[in-house]
Amino acid sequence: MTTAALPRKALHITAMALPLAGWTLHSTVLHHRLTQAHRDPLTGTWRRTAFTSRAQRLLDRNPGDVVLVLADADRFKALNDRHGHAAGDAALAAIGTRLTEWAGPRGVTGRLGGDEFAALARIEPRHQELRLEHLGRLMSRPVRYEGGLLPLGVSLGAATPAAVGSTDLPTLMRAADAAMYSGKHSGRVIHASADHAAVPSVNGRRHGRPGTSLPGRAA
Repeated sequence: MTTAALPRKALHITAMALPLAGWTLHSTVLHHRLTQAHRDPLTGTWRRTAFTSRAQRLLDRNPGDVVLVLADADRFKALNDRHGHAAGDAALAAIGTRLTEWAGPRGVTGRLGGDEFAALARIEPRHQELRLEHLGRLMSRPVRYEGGLLPLGVSLGAATPAAVGSTDLPTLMRAADAAMYSGKHSGRVIHASADHAAVPSVNGRRHGRPGTSLPGRAA
């Protein structure tokens, strides 16, 4: 091979590589955009549909060592009315961040809508009680906002397949939701049982909860 041929070959290889590099970059950007579309922009947690699909997969793979937690901000409207919507956003962002931190890299966290969140975490049964107690303390901490502290109250309900007797995600969510509301404003994590799963619901939400009544149908 002549010396003159080497640059031409190098140019040919470079010309072939450029479209591949461009496609790789495009694919990376597209994947990032698609991922972001499934995330709640305020809290960084997964939106409801994305959370549900990921949580069910995690539950199917690890039915013996997972804990589902539902979280609902206490007196959120009053916080908004008194401190403003920006303060409410700060509180929601804090809830999302704290739940995500608690669930860890092997868990999944989602914002179900409004001030409602859910998290599914992998925790060995012998550690679940301590981890849930830690979550309760974590959620009760005030939120730093504009040089001051915002009071934060979060109601929490926890469900496990062993306690509820089911590995069905909607059933666990229904049980955790009912447990959470049975201890609303208590400041404690309420553990769900099979009885909580039997509470009437609409789309996995406790009967009578705001948004569950549909025109022409029973709530």
